[in-house]
Amino acid sequence: MEQPQETPTSRSERLHKVLAQAGIGSRRACERLMQEGRVAVDGEVVTRLGTTVDPQRQRITVDRRPLPRAAAPVYLVLNKPPGYVTTAHDPQGRPTVYRLLPPGEGRVYPVGRLDLDSEGLLLFTNDGELAARLTHPRYGVEREYLAWVRGHPPEDTLEQLRAGIVLDGARCVPKEVTRLGGRPVPGVTLLRIVLQEGRKREVRRLCEAVGHPVQRLVRVRYGPVPLGALPPGRWRRLSPTEVEALRRGVGLSPQPP
Repeated sequence: MEQPQETPTSRSERLHKVLAQAGIGSRRACERLMQEGRVAVDGEVVTRLGTTVDPQRQRITVDRRPLPRAAAPVYLVLNKPPGYVTTAHDPQGRPTVYRLLPPGEGRVYPVGRLDLDSEGLLLFTNDGELAARLTHPRYGVEREYLAWVRGHPPEDTLEQLRAGIVLDGARCVPKEVTRLGGRPVPGVTLLRIVLQEGRKREVRRLCEAVGHPVQRLVRVRYGPVPLGALPPGRWRRLSPTEVEALRRGVGLSPQPP
């Protein structure tokens, strides 16, 4: 397929980015749609990743439906309670986090996931480029957790965690592992753990590997955005300052296109 000719008024962008900006899905999800032959430009199916288009001049369809106009950017943070799954639909009939979000926001997607029993900060957005960068290990976005673990791990065990644990054949090295004080709970220790990548059940697997499984897990920060005093099950919109900090932190312009 021929690439659109660049002119002073054209705006050529990668196709998967245009799809993500229109709220079709994350950048990776849009790449999969292309690879599956579900995306066409000017009537021609496009499967080559990296293809550029001018969305103002070319007709883009997904599953033969015209690409919707780019939705206004939405940025939400939810304090996820335990017992909710981070999916839109669950075949087992368990409640999903989407039940807790406001209606009328269009298609928004979680930035990363929290498992069924985990709690805390969960970002949602229709800004596909931002979501992709926030979850990519290359950008090293911090995730901060409070983990109540079984038993009282000695300092050498915490040093073992800080040195890293091999998970799935690759070493996972937390940026920070700190024992927190406060009111003691019999048989339980509170740890602060900061990661810079988002592997599946990473905190739980790290703690299990050193013999101190997690009893409760709460994510309290994602990048520059804190959970703060947001009650469980409630949501709020990110402030313009928070959105700007998120985008700048992963090398994007302060304002979405």
